[in-house]
Amino acid sequence: MKLKKLFLSHCEKKGYEINQKQLEIVNHLKDYYSNNFDQTFINKIFRKNDEKLGFYLVGDVGVGKTMILNFFFDQLKEKKIRLHFNEFMVQFHDFIFKNKKKENGINYFVKDLKSKAEMIYFDEFQVTNIVDAMILGKLFKKIFDEKIKVIFSSNTNIEDLYKDGLQREQFVPFIEILQNNSYQKELIIEEDYRSSKNKNLERFLFPINNTNNFIFNKFFRKLTKNKKKTLKILEIKGRKLIIDNFYEKIIKFKFDELCDKNLGSEDYLSIANNCNFLFIENLPDFSENNSNQQHRFITLIDIVYEKKIPLMITSSVNLNLIKSSKSMAEPFKRTISRLYELTSISYY
Repeated sequence: MKLKKLFLSHCEKKGYEINQKQLEIVNHLKDYYSNNFDQTFINKIFRKNDEKLGFYLVGDVGVGKTMILNFFFDQLKEKKIRLHFNEFMVQFHDFIFKNKKKENGINYFVKDLKSKAEMIYFDEFQVTNIVDAMILGKLFKKIFDEKIKVIFSSNTNIEDLYKDGLQREQFVPFIEILQNNSYQKELIIEEDYRSSKNKNLERFLFPINNTNNFIFNKFFRKLTKNKKKTLKILEIKGRKLIIDNFYEKIIKFKFDELCDKNLGSEDYLSIANNCNFLFIENLPDFSENNSNQQHRFITLIDIVYEKKIPLMITSSVNLNLIKSSKSMAEPFKRTISRLYELTSISYY
């Protein structure tokens, strides 16, 4: 695979700035591909003995990790799956629930996974859920035992995943499995491409006042004109989530309706799968006092970004001035960066 040449052509077509640090990562990916997929006789002779099934790309927000791994993923001819990690874990828990009579659900899940893909790609990998943290060691040991290749992008080094998390000692075996089975490479670039290229935030309105509320509602009326309003009821594992402002996949929520209730990944995925444009009113500033709401908001934006759903938001604070609780500070950097893109003029 002439990956570097293809990448340079890709950047030229898209009008992307070519960065030497990104080219170095592309070369590492070429080696990773050769070690895991290139079965030619010559390659087998010169293959390194330390071949690993995982490729873990870490770097700060907006440096191009996703762009590079998306490009690499698109070049692969092998069976492959790209999933947000939250969506993957929802699928896992659903599978275990439906097959709860079977003794070793993890083995059955991974065998089913292997029938669908030789390669899995998790973008913006982050672990914040105690239930997931406790199960990942066994799950990924089986994934690597079955020789399934996995690529990750993340803002967090492997050894710092789930740092200060509840019962982290039960998570340490997963860290060791990931380190033993993955190449970790770091992409260091000082600029956040998302925020620097999306400065015109036409759809992020602050402060919350009559003028901005008028602009917000005017745009909502524009998008919903001639669309039928219905009471949308989503069924999620026996629970009902009611959406009052539903206009043929144009949806409006108040922040508290989304993040001040006991909602999680499954709920946000269900909303995202029924949404083409999302309006959110009254985004607050964050602190230790509302860290649970902030955690839910981070999960929501991760899913919205993965599903490429544009946003319009009214906020009490300017986007670059929103504060964070201490525990959510690192993952919230990713959220802020994504909000720059999701609310920019160019995104819709």
